[in-house]
Amino acid sequence: MTPFSFTLLVIGISIFAGLLGSLVGVGGGVIVVPALSLFLGVDIRASIAASIIAVVATSNGAASGYVRQRLTNLRLAMLLETATAAGALCGATLAVYIPGRGLYLLFSMVLAYTAWSMSRPKPQDSAVPSGLPTDSWAQRLKLDGSYFDKALQKEVTYRVSRTKLGLVVSYAAGALSGLLGIGGGVLKVPVMNLAMGIPIKACTATSNFMIGVTAATGAAVYFTRGDVLPFVAAPVAVGVLLGAKIGSRLLGYIESHWIRVAFVAVMVVSAIQMFWRAIA
Repeated sequence: MTPFSFTLLVIGISIFAGLLGSLVGVGGGVIVVPALSLFLGVDIRASIAASIIAVVATSNGAASGYVRQRLTNLRLAMLLETATAAGALCGATLAVYIPGRGLYLLFSMVLAYTAWSMSRPKPQDSAVPSGLPTDSWAQRLKLDGSYFDKALQKEVTYRVSRTKLGLVVSYAAGALSGLLGIGGGVLKVPVMNLAMGIPIKACTATSNFMIGVTAATGAAVYFTRGDVLPFVAAPVAVGVLLGAKIGSRLLGYIESHWIRVAFVAVMVVSAIQMFWRAIA
């Protein structure tokens, strides 16, 4: 494969990753890392480093559009990001001590759990969740939110619950982001949706807002170690940015059910591929 064809292929894969990543709030890393390491033969650590750069691009490409559409819960994002950034710094520091086979195995386990949790039967995503405990932190910090759903043509309001659990999971998500280059959205989106009572569209938008800061924290560590390869990271960043711009414009018009289906499908395929690479 010539350098030109390699670059074009990476850009094409990254556009798809940025598009889907912005729709489901995971940063595109769950597609970029398997594609680079499994199909294009790029070293796993260089793939993770390029993915972290891609996560920053996804966030920058999609976050501003979601904020304008009032989908992003800014108060919640700023609170959870304090824990996520700390976790990202720890994860990126630890990555150098874990062998490549271990990274593949850990990646496959995270993806499999995420796919399982998001495929379980749930109430309608845009409905106001019921039966969740009252959260004094959420009330005190005014974390509840609302947005206009263009697909349903109505205003959706929701209450935030289990804020403390969200902080704990956000730290773990940050650690995984720094360790695997996946942005942390694979953990934060399910937890915000299932445990905190936030509709899937608001979860996606809020996660996109946070993952850029999270990834930037880990990217600094990878850059100082020399793991960021410009001929890989540059086309990844360009492609993901283009895809994220497209995805941010489409989210408001797509039904939540199809966003969930796309999310689960990508998680399952990637989990199988990464597990096979770990044991092969």
